[in-house]
Amino acid sequence: MREMEFKMERENLVQEGDEVTVTEGILPSAYYYTINPAVAMSGNYAFRERLRSDRGIVREIKHNEKGYYVVVEFDE
Repeated sequence: MREMEFKMERENLVQEGDEVTVTEGILPSAYYYTINPAVAMSGNYAFRERLRSDRGIVREIKHNEKGYYVVVEFDE
């Protein structure tokens, strides 16, 4: 299992236990991932940290002064 954190701007776009799909984006030196349809975005990941799965389960939603964060678990 692999967990990744995504930044979500508004609450209640996904719920814990939801199955989500992600889209991979490519930068010159990294990858980033977006929960569809544009719900939340990950940070940048090096090429060696590339995600192999495009589906995951929302395990936790965190809230702090910087916003909402979605923890998604992938089966890899």
